[in-house]
Amino acid sequence: MSYAQSGSEHGKSKATLSMFNIDSADPARLALFYAAALGWEVTYSDDNYGVVEGNGIRIGFGKVEGFRPVQWPDEACPKRFHLDLQVDDIKETAENLCAIGASQPDFQPGAGRWLVLLDPDGQPFCLSPRHSVTP
Repeated sequence: MSYAQSGSEHGKSKATLSMFNIDSADPARLALFYAAALGWEVTYSDDNYGVVEGNGIRIGFGKVEGFRPVQWPDEACPKRFHLDLQVDDIKETAENLCAIGASQPDFQPGAGRWLVLLDPDGQPFCLSPRHSVTP
């Protein structure tokens, strides 16, 4: 098993993560979706870019013409990233998120330890119980 070390263990930190950016077909729609999903605030939104903020974290959504999400599952084109969201009630949260634009694919790995949903752009993200940590 390997353990990560903080940058401070190797001297001064060289960078600070200021925002995580996600490519999108419709940034304004995706910002609204994740603001609702996370209980955060949309702090900027137009046709080309949207930002949500909460808990000291910012996520930006940038428009990419001809955007195509990865297909879930597709071993030939693996996902580039995904968000893990811890929730109190997976079933209730999934129903609420599907009501505002998410969808639930048939393929569900993890033997029930988490649930994969697709955001309105088709990118996968996971719901897991608040008390657990997914790998």
